[in-house]
Amino acid sequence: MEGIRSITHADVKGRTVLVRADLNVPMDGAKVSDATRIDRFAPTVKILANRGARVVILSHFGRPDGKPEMKYSLRPITGALAEALGEPVKFIADCAGDATAAEVASVPYGGVAVLENVRFHPGEEENDPKFAQKLASLGDFYVNDAFSCSHRAHASMHALAAYLPAYAGPSMMAEIEALSAALVIPQRPVAALVGGAKVSSKIAVLEHLLNRVDVLIIGGGMANTFLLAMGHNIGKSLAEPAYADKAREIIAAANARGSTIVIPVDATLGEAFTPGARNWVENVGSLSGEGLILDIGPRSVEDLTARLNTCRTLLWNGPLGAFEIEPFGQGTFEVARAAARLTKQGRLITVAGGGDTVSALNAAGVTDDFTYVSTAGGAFLEWLEGKDLPGVAVLKQSFKASLEGQSWRA
Repeated sequence: MEGIRSITHADVKGRTVLVRADLNVPMDGAKVSDATRIDRFAPTVKILANRGARVVILSHFGRPDGKPEMKYSLRPITGALAEALGEPVKFIADCAGDATAAEVASVPYGGVAVLENVRFHPGEEENDPKFAQKLASLGDFYVNDAFSCSHRAHASMHALAAYLPAYAGPSMMAEIEALSAALVIPQRPVAALVGGAKVSSKIAVLEHLLNRVDVLIIGGGMANTFLLAMGHNIGKSLAEPAYADKAREIIAAANARGSTIVIPVDATLGEAFTPGARNWVENVGSLSGEGLILDIGPRSVEDLTARLNTCRTLLWNGPLGAFEIEPFGQGTFEVARAAARLTKQGRLITVAGGGDTVSALNAAGVTDDFTYVSTAGGAFLEWLEGKDLPGVAVLKQSFKASLEGQSWRA
């Protein structure tokens, strides 16, 4: 990507490369329960190690509040990384100081080490330059391969990049390029599907997307607030009446711009928010007010599928219904499968992100069929809001300074 250096272009043989990863993975006791992030990161480690670098990995895990708490140690996660690599990985019981430096120096070139949780030091979340300098003293290059953490101005994500030549890792580059393809330089028409429970958490996203997409699809519980704003009888369904005026403003803004805003035309209702609850379909124009709206209906699925057939790019954040509860995932699953079919046919570029979105696509069995699925949560959402991510911004600053023969400080 323009303005950011990729570590794949650097000569790292015989050098120590500090790589910021996101190893904040789900655990079941002492075992990793979802290794998706580790599996995506492992190729970066292999590339650097195979090119003769000493690879030293930095990460956080959990919220230890600036002091050591062994339940947040990266030791068990180091074992999972070693398994993914098929190679031994050294665990170092701190991430700064003379003892850590000696341990790092003992790792051979082509070898890999994981430092202990950077959040065991208060300087990490304080973005403390002194702590960043201690980290920098351990290596020759800095690599950010953790887009999912790049919305945080923490020392290992931000300040550290001021003290070493700073690069993006392959996983980071792939994420930035995929997101840029969806909004910055997209193939049009572009559709954005925004779902989830609460419209209040997506206002900034919707306002940012309005000026960048051709079709804005509203789904999930947040669609109920739009239906309420349009005068429909949603009964006791989840909604945020305080945001009804904002929903009307968004509809008006879309109409003024000439964009298409899509609200469900029918809904699947349930007697209760429980698996197997009695359920039925109603058109939104004649909602009875009985039951709870828990999914879009079959006509809405047909409508969305037809619209996707006319688009070239789809950006997806948030499910269309309560997909975790059977049978209220059908709307999400059917639209996801339609998008996946179009992607496999080469007719649609599909980029999706957000924790619930990834879970929904996994449940639909289509994750591997989308063009790109981001494992980032908060960073993905802030990117959708149009915010500058600190971890990305510093890579651009570092590259610019290198071209000008200057140094800079975060």
